[in-house]
Amino acid sequence: MKTLESWGRYPRVEQRTHPLVWRTDALPRPGGTLLPHGLGRSYGDSCLNEGGTLLLTAGLDKLISFDASTGVVRCEAGVTLDTLLRLAAPRGWFLPVTPGTKFVTVGGAIANDVHGKNHHRGGTFGRYVRRFELLRSDASRRVCAPDENPDWYGATIGGLGLTGLVTWAEVQLKPISNPYILQETVPFENLDGFIEVARASEADYEFTMAWVDCLARGKKVGRGLLYRGNFAPPQFDGLPLKKSHLSHGVGLAVPMDMPAFCLNRLSVSAFNWLYYHRQNGKPKAQLTHYDPFFYPLDAIYGWNRIYGKRGFLQFQCVVPYATARDALKEILERSSRGGLPSFLSVLKTFGDIPSPGWMSFPRQGVTLAMDFANRGEKTWRLVEELDKLTREAGGAVYPAKDARMSPESFAAYFPRRDEFSGYLDPAFSSSFWRRVNPVTLPFSLESERGPAATQPQSLLAIR
Repeated sequence: MKTLESWGRYPRVEQRTHPLVWRTDALPRPGGTLLPHGLGRSYGDSCLNEGGTLLLTAGLDKLISFDASTGVVRCEAGVTLDTLLRLAAPRGWFLPVTPGTKFVTVGGAIANDVHGKNHHRGGTFGRYVRRFELLRSDASRRVCAPDENPDWYGATIGGLGLTGLVTWAEVQLKPISNPYILQETVPFENLDGFIEVARASEADYEFTMAWVDCLARGKKVGRGLLYRGNFAPPQFDGLPLKKSHLSHGVGLAVPMDMPAFCLNRLSVSAFNWLYYHRQNGKPKAQLTHYDPFFYPLDAIYGWNRIYGKRGFLQFQCVVPYATARDALKEILERSSRGGLPSFLSVLKTFGDIPSPGWMSFPRQGVTLAMDFANRGEKTWRLVEELDKLTREAGGAVYPAKDARMSPESFAAYFPRRDEFSGYLDPAFSSSFWRRVNPVTLPFSLESERGPAATQPQSLLAIR
């Protein structure tokens, strides 16, 4: 057994690991359950399997084929987005959708159906996955595509790695002329200002996202800076513009776990004030390399150590436009009143482009992501309150960022849960899945285990 953690560093659980090297290998047959695990960049427990076995896919890192004329790449599931970018960008191709870090695997991008700054134009990553191979614990292998095993295709995209192991995938990239972004930074004074400028930007800008000052109060609730941009046209080809960082571990680094007192209301408030006012209230335009535009945090190796040994909880929700203003205002105010400032808060808009994944998180509306240092019960209560507000607003919470979602909330957020459950591999499970789909223990076991056993638990968690 090894003690491992997710990117949020909470929870820490014990599990076995089994590295995979060849996509033709059979799955192991240890006791307990299995779960694919790439680079562990999920924030909660969806990438953990307490008491079971993690199938480490980082060794499945081979590129199989790349057609530079069409932008179609086939690779093993452990290939990172960083590897694809280093292959494709110099040849005039780019990822069709990318999250805020390039240090995730293709298999992880499929399992979480990741989204990015262009959801209003491009939808989710799963829309560009042409086909993949799914290896089940019964040793069966099936190629899944929109026109081949389409039900398995829909269940696996956004399926949190629970339908089996994706061994390889074929992805359609998008053409670009050069690696540069024409970026604008636009200040907005409050949440209404964000919604107005974000919706207005969707027609002319492929990429939009906003940093938000989570501690602003009164009429300034939700103020921040909107970043919007497009890939630069051909006249910018060949400019000697440098990236801020080239690969994993190059750039700044957090050398140690920071003490808990470093992140407090005073320090976060001072940082937010300085960050917001550096614009002097005026829009700013610039030409930048795609690296700092899409992946600013990748320049800081081990940035999750800023939150200390106890880690942090990220809360990311999406709420429909009809309820977005009131719900997000209450969420921001509730977190500010709770004395637990979010060091990094991001607002984006989601479009109405449907994902092929049954369990995909994005849906039309406004999404807010907040990072809370783990202060124990106080933090958990706050996140649960925000979860309740999201549910009441008709929204949803992102499983890849979650560590506290209730079974009731999960059922409300993902109405195809029961249909999806029919495609689970019987040998695959995760700490997240057992938490949001508990099975009440038989009475005799409850009696033997004492009062704590009256809480819903998963039979799979008992060893």
